[in-house]
Amino acid sequence: MEHYIPKYIKAKQKGWLLTKIEQSSVLLTSCTLCPRQCKVDRTKGEKGYCSTGEKAVVSSFAPHFGEEPQLVGDKGSGTIFFSNCNLKCVFCQNYEISIKGTGQEADDEQIASIMLHLQEIGCHNINLVTPSHVVPQILKALDIAIDYGLNIPLVYNCSGYERIETLWILKDIIDIFMPDFKFWEPVISKLCCHASDYPQIARKAVKEMFDQVGDLTMDANGIACSGLIVRHLVMPGNLDGTYQILKFLKEKISPSTHVNIMSQYRPMGDAFEIKELSRPVTSEEFRKALRMAENFNLKIIQ
Repeated sequence: MEHYIPKYIKAKQKGWLLTKIEQSSVLLTSCTLCPRQCKVDRTKGEKGYCSTGEKAVVSSFAPHFGEEPQLVGDKGSGTIFFSNCNLKCVFCQNYEISIKGTGQEADDEQIASIMLHLQEIGCHNINLVTPSHVVPQILKALDIAIDYGLNIPLVYNCSGYERIETLWILKDIIDIFMPDFKFWEPVISKLCCHASDYPQIARKAVKEMFDQVGDLTMDANGIACSGLIVRHLVMPGNLDGTYQILKFLKEKISPSTHVNIMSQYRPMGDAFEIKELSRPVTSEEFRKALRMAENFNLKIIQ
């Protein structure tokens, strides 16, 4: 494969990026970026469910070698961990970051500098972790970073709880979408993240993401350039609805969907207060989920 040119570069050249910055920034004045639809004026410091005002909060940034192999390569995935979250699962593995919001406010220029730094040290991509509530800030930083030579793929690493209208704004910007697909049943998503509409919204969001970027493509070195990766965290007692989620990916998204079946669930945060969530996943539960993915002939990432 020839050298990949990220989507956002063309968007900048065509003038689309500026339009998208304007469209997303307007949403902050009565915030409807995500399905929570809080309608607070974040430009005046008001904070809704995501606990974030006008500026993004960054917890950390670094080359990450624990991500999917197609993102990591030999130089790492350039992760930027944004603090706070629009979903706030009670068992969140990044509880201090996503729930408690540890981190520092960063303006557009600082985020752009982080992107450029990660590229300069050799990272294969810019991996935006928990970006859903800071889309306008990311787009503004991207606009600055492009002028200084940013030219590696952009990864949108999210929970799957995405507003379709915001994803429309991201069309022709994001190279790799990497959503979670966490729960199939509304009663479980209500228990775990106070969002009974999560399954319905995630189905629509994953479909929109696939429509924008298609199946995962890689360069000659096996490094992802564009496409969709879906993460699925196996949970105790099949609370997640693994079979239905994998069946959906196979039949409604693509039989070539790249799926990462994840085994690291353990009780964190407030999960100990809920009986069903108070134990880790067993090895047999994880193996069963893997067999399901194999039976559907999906592209399993290991």
